[in-house]
Amino acid sequence: MTYEKYMGDFTVDDIKRIIDTLESIFQRRTFSHLSAYEVLVRTILSQRTRDENTDKATEELLSIYPTMEDIANAPVDEIAKLIKSAGFYNVKAKRIKEVSQILLEDYDGIVPDTVDELIKLPGVGRKTANCVLVFGFQKDAIPVDVHVHRISNRLGLVKTDEPELTEAVLCEMIPQEYWIPINDLMVQFGQNICKPISPRHDMCPFTDICKLYNS
Repeated sequence: MTYEKYMGDFTVDDIKRIIDTLESIFQRRTFSHLSAYEVLVRTILSQRTRDENTDKATEELLSIYPTMEDIANAPVDEIAKLIKSAGFYNVKAKRIKEVSQILLEDYDGIVPDTVDELIKLPGVGRKTANCVLVFGFQKDAIPVDVHVHRISNRLGLVKTDEPELTEAVLCEMIPQEYWIPINDLMVQFGQNICKPISPRHDMCPFTDICKLYNS
C-alpha cells in the first residue's frame, strides 16, 4: 500500500528544515537515564496527563519500587498512591503491575524491542510501543500522539484522520534518519507554540509553509 494521497506537498528539504528548526528551539529529551522498562512504565503513566505529572509519578514510584520484580509484587493500592499525580491512577496501577508480571512470566524479565510484541501487553498501543523503541532502545520509529497527529495535519505534512495512518504516512515520506527526534520535538512544539487551542502563530517559524495558517 502506498500513501501518496495522504501526503502533503513537502520535500525532503522542507522536512529537514522543520526538524533542524525545532532542534534549534527546543532541547531534545533522550531519557537515556531510564532503562527500557522504566521508559515503558513512564509512557503508561504519561497517558492523558502532563509531563510534569508523569515525571513526578515515575520518580515516586521508582523510588519505592525500583525494579520490575518490586512492582510486580507490590500491592496495587500502594502503586496507585505513588502515581496519583499522573491521574487515572487506579487503572494505571493495575496496568503497570500486570505488565510487570507478564514481562517476568512470559519474557524472562526482558522488555521486547518490537512493536508487534509490545502491543501484546495490556494498555500498550502503537504510540506507547514506539515510544519504548525510540526512548528505551534508540530504535528508529515515529510515536504519534495527539501533538504529532495534530501538528502534522495542521502543517499539511499529512492529510489523515487517525494517528495510526499518520504514523504510516510519516514513515513513508520522512527519511529514516529523522524519525527518532520527531516525537519529542513536535510534543514540545505542540505544548508551547502549536497549541490545541489558540496556536501561537506569532511565534511559529513555519507560517510560510503551514497549511492551517495559509488557509
